[in-house]
Amino acid sequence: MPSLGQLTASISQFANERGVYLGRRSTKIHVALYRRTGGKIGGHLPGWPDARILLVDHKGAKSGTKRTSPLMYLEDGDVFAVVASKAGQPTNPGWFYNLRANPDTAIQVGSVVRQVRARVATEQDRDRLWPKFVASYPGYNFFQSHAKGRKIPIVILDPR
Repeated sequence: MPSLGQLTASISQFANERGVYLGRRSTKIHVALYRRTGGKIGGHLPGWPDARILLVDHKGAKSGTKRTSPLMYLEDGDVFAVVASKAGQPTNPGWFYNLRANPDTAIQVGSVVRQVRARVATEQDRDRLWPKFVASYPGYNFFQSHAKGRKIPIVILDPR
């Protein structure tokens, strides 16, 4: 019988191969549960205890609409890092462009809200962090292999 982690990875891979996006409604539910429970619900990917999730607030680059995205992260010293994988799609996620246009923002890690400034990781930082992301969630290798030549960026969230 497959483990919960294997089941989660299989469902994710099945959906990604078919271009399935679960939609804003599921994201809104995830964000609401995370905020209400201080990350006790929605704070990590089921079956992958090292795949921890934070919330990133961002403002639309064109629309100015405020949004929040739940993202897997790593702590790297005093900074946080997130991956703009978009589950291996050939384009970067909208939040990536929003943070590039409006880098000063806030993240919520568990029940703690922190003010941060987003920047795209250097190649050196990416080369160092990518294996750590893959170790916490092996699905990132699948995402990279299906990104149609797009080198998936990592975003560093520096404290401010």
